[in-house]
Amino acid sequence: MRLGTVVRRFVLASAFVAGSFATRGDLRAQGLQTVNFAGSVTWIGQVPILVAIEKGFFREHGLDVQVQVIANSADRIRAVAAGSAMFSNLGRVAVISEMARGNEAFYIFANVDDSPGQEGCWARPGIQSIKDLRGKSVAANSSAEITLMGLLAEGGMALKDLEYRNLPGSEMAPALSHGDVEAACVWQPLLDRLKQAVPTGKLLGTDKDTAIYKRFGTMAAGDIVIISRKVADTQPEIARGIAAGLLKGADFTNSNPEETAKAVASYFRQSPEQMLEAIKGFQFFGSAGWPEHLRKHQEQMKYLAALLHEAGKIPTAPDADRWVNTSFVPKAQ
Repeated sequence: MRLGTVVRRFVLASAFVAGSFATRGDLRAQGLQTVNFAGSVTWIGQVPILVAIEKGFFREHGLDVQVQVIANSADRIRAVAAGSAMFSNLGRVAVISEMARGNEAFYIFANVDDSPGQEGCWARPGIQSIKDLRGKSVAANSSAEITLMGLLAEGGMALKDLEYRNLPGSEMAPALSHGDVEAACVWQPLLDRLKQAVPTGKLLGTDKDTAIYKRFGTMAAGDIVIISRKVADTQPEIARGIAAGLLKGADFTNSNPEETAKAVASYFRQSPEQMLEAIKGFQFFGSAGWPEHLRKHQEQMKYLAALLHEAGKIPTAPDADRWVNTSFVPKAQ
């Protein structure tokens, strides 16, 4: 399927988001620069960007940011590479995979969300520990596969010791309930669906039980914010506005969680009360100490790249530092 078709399909499928922006034409009439953001409306980590849109933090810098809803991280990074979107907040496994292929169409410049403990493995009755999974059928995908790998390593095992199945998150609860798999690893809120599907099961561990968390204090494969290299190099004023707006969005989320929940609840089709509860399960990172915070994530990404390479998931272990550019990010106060 061609990239343009993928992007248009996701945008059309998410028309309800666009409906909340009745004044877009008026904003463009004011001379604002249209900027497309490739994101998701199911993952709470997108909240800082979405609240920045709703509260006008990007408009303060002359930017009219529009949401392109693209569910898959790999498709988001392709949208940025193709010029269909200027920036995205997406899973770092997809970013590392593109780095390993030599894709230099983007820069890394921030991390605004993390959620250690929000990703884990739930097993059917009879499975009491990770070691009990040897030879069993186990489902995971994307970042949850990294969590599974980390938990297995703690038990002296690897994916090769399992009958591993890469399943979409939406298919894991039925597979676990029917006994097609003995355990499944996924993130919230899908992890809760596993528990509901097999209430007598057992939590075998979360990303907090892995070496990655113990070393870096982060989830196994959290989000990272990227921007089009072409935009950053040729239109630095737009890049500055994007960076300033999203950092302010993270600051606002931390200082005003109730107001944030009300502002973004409609994106996620949840009530403000549900949204507030979800936000409380995340950490958000804004302007305070961002240089040190990003350096930690650069080191985590290099560690993760080496892990993926050793597991045969990527052809080389790229150096994340080569893709970092923070020249346009507002200096810490």
